[in-house]
Amino acid sequence: MTITAAALVAATAAFLAKPARTLRVEANGVSLAKVERGVFRDIIPLRGKIVALETVYLGAIEGGRVERVLVQPGDAVEFGQPLVRLSNTALELEVLDRQARIIESVTQLQTYQTQLEQNRLDNQKALEQIDYNILRLERTVGRQRDLADRGLIAKDVSEAASDELAYQKTLRPLQAKGNRDQEELRRRQDPQIRAQIEKLQKDMEVTAQKLDNLVVRAPIDGRMTAIDLKVGENFVQGQRLGEVTKDSGYKIVAAVDEYYLGRVKAGQQAWVNIGGARVPLRVGRVHPQVANGVFDVELQFSGEASPELRPGQAVQGTLTLGADSRAIVLATGPFLEASGGSWAFVLTDDGRAAERRAIKVSRRSAEQLEIAGGLKPGETVVISDYSSYERVDRIALVR
Repeated sequence: MTITAAALVAATAAFLAKPARTLRVEANGVSLAKVERGVFRDIIPLRGKIVALETVYLGAIEGGRVERVLVQPGDAVEFGQPLVRLSNTALELEVLDRQARIIESVTQLQTYQTQLEQNRLDNQKALEQIDYNILRLERTVGRQRDLADRGLIAKDVSEAASDELAYQKTLRPLQAKGNRDQEELRRRQDPQIRAQIEKLQKDMEVTAQKLDNLVVRAPIDGRMTAIDLKVGENFVQGQRLGEVTKDSGYKIVAAVDEYYLGRVKAGQQAWVNIGGARVPLRVGRVHPQVANGVFDVELQFSGEASPELRPGQAVQGTLTLGADSRAIVLATGPFLEASGGSWAFVLTDDGRAAERRAIKVSRRSAEQLEIAGGLKPGETVVISDYSSYERVDRIALVR
């Protein structure tokens, strides 16, 4: 029974075992590389372009139609220099309407301000008139009382003057209080009116500036590096019109594969080939945002940049991520696209086939892989494209 049961289990296991998937390929159609113990050079390729250290973009502050382009790419420009003239009939009408309404508001405020001042003068004049009447009536009452006592004039004439004097003396404090109240109101309102007028005058300047903004001016001293406008083109507010670069030097911006994001640091050394010369650089800034599988690195020249550099010029070179070190290394190849460095096809001892094996890659460079496990020095690996081998366990090499 035991022997029968064991045989049954073995037969079942053999039946259920997954057969190795083998693909026959031409031997001369694959690329091979030998695993070696050597020096790992921790570098990656760079491909970037020359950009100015300081670039200012020109935007349409006010939208409009291009009437005249006053500069061309490559021209040197000075701060405030007119570069482009736009026209905008709707904006011009809007500005005129706004200016008319502002002028009307200013005129009304100034009229009210003048009226308050005139009221102050009228009130002061009225008080002075009352004081004059009191002084005049006091003299008249004194003379008429003496004449009335002597019987030279009727008594009611003297009494009429006395009554008028009493009325003027009663009227004076009322007029004085009214004057004080009016003056207090004027003192409170005058600063408010002045502030409103000043604000409206500033609004007038801002409104007039809208028309001035139809002339696009250079924001800095520098050089026009990009401007491609045609007379008659229409641009909306905020749309880019061109760019001006300051003559303060250049840097290189390169796109690096996101695989190296955690390993690229400021201060690392690099070099590029410019005009046949090897030019040293250093990493100045790393942009952590990843887009389309790459991130940007800004590189600064270690010495004086060549005067022959031009913005937009493409350059190639390498970036050093670390020092050279002894390690088990393998040449890099297209196989990484499919395997990601987690497996590879390793040649058998007889060289007639290659079998799939799990491997571990520590570091990558432009030319090498640092092997941390799964491969031994002396073994041979298929490093060509694996896109047709992803579901294969073994490759039979046909010679």
